[in-house]
Amino acid sequence: METLGKLAVLAEGAKYDVSCSSSGSAGRRGSLGSTSLGGICHSWSDDGRCISLLKVLFSNDCVFDCAYCVNRRSADIPRATFTPRELADLTIRMYRRNYIEGLFLSSAVVGSPDDTMVQLVRTAKILREEHRFGGYIHAKAIPGASPSLLGTLGLLADRMSVNIELPSEQSLLALAPQKNRDSILRPMAFIGGTIEERKKWKRTGRPTPAFVPAGQSTQLMVGASPENDFTILRLSEGLYRSFGLRRVYYSAYIPVADNPLLPAPAAKPPLLREHRLYQADWLLRFYGFRAEEVLSPQQPNLDEALDPKTGWALARPDFFPVDVNRASYEEILRVPGIGVRSAKRILTARRGHLLDGDDLAKLGIVMKRARFFISCKNPAFPASPPGGDLRRLLSAPPPGKDNLRQLRMEF
Repeated sequence: METLGKLAVLAEGAKYDVSCSSSGSAGRRGSLGSTSLGGICHSWSDDGRCISLLKVLFSNDCVFDCAYCVNRRSADIPRATFTPRELADLTIRMYRRNYIEGLFLSSAVVGSPDDTMVQLVRTAKILREEHRFGGYIHAKAIPGASPSLLGTLGLLADRMSVNIELPSEQSLLALAPQKNRDSILRPMAFIGGTIEERKKWKRTGRPTPAFVPAGQSTQLMVGASPENDFTILRLSEGLYRSFGLRRVYYSAYIPVADNPLLPAPAAKPPLLREHRLYQADWLLRFYGFRAEEVLSPQQPNLDEALDPKTGWALARPDFFPVDVNRASYEEILRVPGIGVRSAKRILTARRGHLLDGDDLAKLGIVMKRARFFISCKNPAFPASPPGGDLRRLLSAPPPGKDNLRQLRMEF
């Protein structure tokens, strides 16, 4: 098979992986500059820039038979495998044409986890050492790979990820029997531990080669198995705390197989649930919430009609109103309609004078939400909506139309 034929097959096989930050647009397909037809995704570098990546598998000829995976061994699909030089040269050609700024390097399991990792390491080495490629590389570590190969790939990649896929050992056993929790968490622990070790070396002035400078991430599927949102959020919280992950990506399961243990092929992906989990994850990472504050065994799933922060606020009327002229930063962050930047602006602005409603609006506070949860100087807004139905008033419409396409590019 020619290289472009392999690219078509292997870009298709990679599109279900969301552990980089791909997003999709179906608009203007086929027009000049369209990115809707094959193999490009976007991610963020360690300095915060949005960059375009060639997102492709090294191979989809998998020996594993995970029931939820489009590349599973039993699937009747075209198979292809690059050679390391083919993929490296293709990346360089696309980079020189300014199509991409980097590579999302992943693979199905070919032979064994270590056999696959060897091929990924060779590809990255050709790029870094022969082509002197200085662009971004996001490399997927294969569950069960040995530490020496993880260490070598980590010196070549900017970011690494190990997909955890399913939230529990029971679901892995049922749907991906060739994987287990330990084979996924061990590489994650090695990468996280090595990143921390290198940071300590750097602080002491010891010469330190860069190891995964953009950190590590993972992907969790939503809706393929029966775990509730509370289980998923607690797992994410543990991953952030234990392995220093930069980010957990949530992927609404898209049915690709007819299996009695999975949603029916005609079932729609739970995109709204995925969206709410991202919002709740944001609360864990930046707003000081714990999973047990957002959900509980008695209420194990997020309310799809409300964003999680508003849902938390409506359930705790005793916490409000928050006096924005006296409350702590942590208390202000709990107010719906006030984000991290807005909370910092409040702390700065109130040093000069007591803030009123007009001041807060000028600071970027979303007053149509925040006004029901705050007090300030001369409030000129009602403490409750007409009729008192605050939940109905704050219920958010579902986000945008369903859009399951990743950004792709026609060649």
